Amino acid sequence: MSHYQAPLNDICFNLFDVWQLDKYWQQQSQLQELIEADTAKAILEEAAKICEQQLAPFSGDADKQGAQLKDGKVMLPQHYQTAYQSLTEGGWTSLSGDPQYGGMGMPKALSMMVDEMLCSADIAFSLYPGLTAGACVALLQHADEATKALYLPKMYSGEWSGTMCLTEAHAGSDLGIMRTTAKPADDGSYLLSGSKIFITAGEHDLTSNIIHLVLAKLPDAPAGSRGISLFLVPKYLPDSDGEPGERNDVSVGSIEHKMGINGSATCVLNFDYAKGYLIGEPHRGLACMFTMMNYERLSMGSQGLGAAERAYQNALAYAKDRLQGRITVKDANKAEPIIGHADVRRMLLNIKAMNEAGRTFATWVASLLDKAKYGNCPVSAQRANLLTPIAKAFMTDQGFDACVTAQQVFGGHGYVKEWGMEQLVRDVRIAQIYEGTNGIQAADFMLRKVAVDQGSVLLTLLAEIKAEMAATPIDAAASLHHYIGQLQSLTAELLAQDSRSQSGNACDYLTLVSYVLYGYMWYKNLAALQSTSHSESFTEAKQYTAAYYFERVLPKASGLLSVLRRDSAVMDKFATDHF
Repeated sequence: MSHYQAPLNDICFNLFDVWQLDKYWQQQSQLQELIEADTAKAILEEAAKICEQQLAPFSGDADKQGAQLKDGKVMLPQHYQTAYQSLTEGGWTSLSGDPQYGGMGMPKALSMMVDEMLCSADIAFSLYPGLTAGACVALLQHADEATKALYLPKMYSGEWSGTMCLTEAHAGSDLGIMRTTAKPADDGSYLLSGSKIFITAGEHDLTSNIIHLVLAKLPDAPAGSRGISLFLVPKYLPDSDGEPGERNDVSVGSIEHKMGINGSATCVLNFDYAKGYLIGEPHRGLACMFTMMNYERLSMGSQGLGAAERAYQNALAYAKDRLQGRITVKDANKAEPIIGHADVRRMLLNIKAMNEAGRTFATWVASLLDKAKYGNCPVSAQRANLLTPIAKAFMTDQGFDACVTAQQVFGGHGYVKEWGMEQLVRDVRIAQIYEGTNGIQAADFMLRKVAVDQGSVLLTLLAEIKAEMAATPIDAAASLHHYIGQLQSLTAELLAQDSRSQSGNACDYLTLVSYVLYGYMWYKNLAALQSTSHSESFTEAKQYTAAYYFERVLPKASGLLSVLRRDSAVMDKFATDHF
């Protein structure tokens, strides 16, 4: 059976030593009375207990039981009820919610660490509170005061949950061709008709009501994505007391039978003149929904990291225990633990180096969101916007690779269900696909985040990193300076290309930028070790892992630099008939 222990030491190292966020929290009037280091540690420790004791040991059972549809109702694995009740009673579903509506008001940097732990414990379960948190973000920023007062307290408390309903059978990422309609009703509401697919947590038995955020088109809507509006469609219409009342005309048509995350109910939802309420301005729904989706994309990064962390822990334990082969012992009747084999060490170090850099990166992006929110810092907002596609795409790519690599450490046992490794591979695979495939993330990064401003935000960031490294040089990270310079030059070359060429280079370019920024994350780790005190084993492990990254991982950037300087037009010279 797969086990899990929350990496609290590394989480706290990132929060308080690398990024020193406890100092930032104390500088913000909205946070200084709510959170400091000891409170944050207590929150993390309690969240870890739920993840380690109530979720992780039973994730295999949830995978086997799955979500079951019967007579229009979806039943979830039985232990989900107990675990969800623990979450709601502990206030975890309101961790980053606005205190005005009953939320705890904690910073995103802290809640993202809890997200990672939940994803390590059970990705499928994490989606239920995760989607609700994202829906709350959209409502908080775009709903009117009466709507917020009615819905947010119950969603923060976990009594009600939330979804986002975008995709249709014929319209995946091309939302402009959606067919769901919303017609004005006499009472100021709207009647929605249409079907949505791939709706995570679209129907279940965890909460007394489900609040759907639905994209649809008004009768006078302009063509394309500019004609999309956002509507709130409750499963049960609230009565005069704000409690679930009459059943709305929204129903589950089926649930998907998936490769993984089987405990998550992925639904086809049918809206048959279902009553809904406009959120935000007409025809501005996509912008409203992207408020939610940007937070969800960060959560995808947490899924990649969470699965990779659990995979690493189990692969490491197996490698220390499994006796196979002889390295130093020459006795044919004796075997040694496989962790002594060079290739096993390579696999484990690849995972460890990327996981720990990924955790530092996730903390950084979340802290930028906090600084944009609490400090009203436009530079932080720009950088969070720039880095979000990397958090979604690179962290999930690395998460899947880590799970496959950890499975390889197990050899044949990794292919057997009882060890839990094949489930991690199946569960994390979806993170590269939903919330915009990683190819779409790369195109977004290249075209809308970098090319749109001629690389201003990225190049300014890279220049600041070089200046920081010059002011505080660290010998072990010296090679990073070279790769930053190469990235700056290459970016200028790519910006001179047409958009078609940039699109062809987008995936490799995002990966290159990611490797360089992960190098910066290791630089920040080493810098933090110089100014803080930790155990000898912790310090040495960090130093050796950083050395491995700079010697064996970062040089992969050289290959990407070479590829990106070649002609991407060769892809278009290949006629469709040639495929």
